[in-house]
Amino acid sequence: MTHANDTSRPQPKPGVMDIAAYVPGKSAAPAGVTVHKLSSNENPLGPSPAAIEAVREVAGKLEFYPDGSATRLREAIAETYGLNPANIVCSNGSDEIIGLLGSTYLRPGDEGIFTEHGFLVYRICIQAAGAVPVVAKETNETSNVDAILAAVTDKTRIVFLANPNNPTGTYLPFEEVRRLHEGLPKQVLLVIDAAYAEYVRRNDYEAGIELVSNSQNVVMTRTFSKIHGLGGARIGWAYAPSHIIDALNRVRGPFNVNAVAIAAGVAAMRDRAHVQKTQEHNEKWLAWLSEELPKLGLRVTPSVGNFVLIHFPEDEKHSAAAADDYLTERGYILRRVAGYGFPNALRMTVGTETANRGVIAALSEFLKS
Repeated sequence: MTHANDTSRPQPKPGVMDIAAYVPGKSAAPAGVTVHKLSSNENPLGPSPAAIEAVREVAGKLEFYPDGSATRLREAIAETYGLNPANIVCSNGSDEIIGLLGSTYLRPGDEGIFTEHGFLVYRICIQAAGAVPVVAKETNETSNVDAILAAVTDKTRIVFLANPNNPTGTYLPFEEVRRLHEGLPKQVLLVIDAAYAEYVRRNDYEAGIELVSNSQNVVMTRTFSKIHGLGGARIGWAYAPSHIIDALNRVRGPFNVNAVAIAAGVAAMRDRAHVQKTQEHNEKWLAWLSEELPKLGLRVTPSVGNFVLIHFPEDEKHSAAAADDYLTERGYILRRVAGYGFPNALRMTVGTETANRGVIAALSEFLKS
């Protein structure tokens, strides 16, 4: 192991090697077993057929650089949500925007806040900027506005709020988000990560568009990886005040969204029928899983996303780790979430009917064993 004063080779800046690398959901199962990947919250219906066709059309023109401003993609997003395209920036997945916000607004010694079971990328981007990660406790696996506000100090520069949150699937009603914003100093940036917004079916929920429109310190991030089924294309976007968009455009890569992603994203955004079909599928099977899992004696955190967090018994024989091994052998790939503070839970993406019924049947046998 080398140290910072070792001159035998280049060394990363202080703090980088203290970062725990992000580990994505696994995708492999034993050879010969049909795989049902339910570990990464992907769309079980796949992408829009229009998006697939758009990719085919652009495939013969890959020698050309893409539009560095992703103009067509920003215009398609703006059309759909009634926004000004000048207040939108697109990215290589919403993770890129989260990282850019951290590197742009955090200095060494600053503090960034996220909640107890929040997306692990928040901690990574705070640490990568040389800042201090601050964790706000949750209540009943849900973000707590009072706990977040209590964590704010004169060193706080950014607050990350996943709404809905991953991996819990819980959300804050918009009045609570508004209360959080009102309690923050004006120089603190509130980042609302609304990756799962399209799945939410609650009257008291808003993704954050109105709050961004009426504020100078709020950013909403979104993704094409979930509802649009374009995780492999890596497309994210943010809606933000002009001064934040200006800053992000100065630090992002000049061609950070590739031509294939732009074409797929435009087609996917305009295929509202595919979005609606995905929403209807998720609404049906999320409710079904939320009913069937407790019948097996398993606690499920109430979710508004496209996944459920399943809590297992404390005995070693029927633990989350044992269940994960059992399911993997049968081709059902779920997500271990010990890194999120849930050592005895698995997160399951809402899958196809076959996958959903298969997991319930397998878990029923597992719990009887």
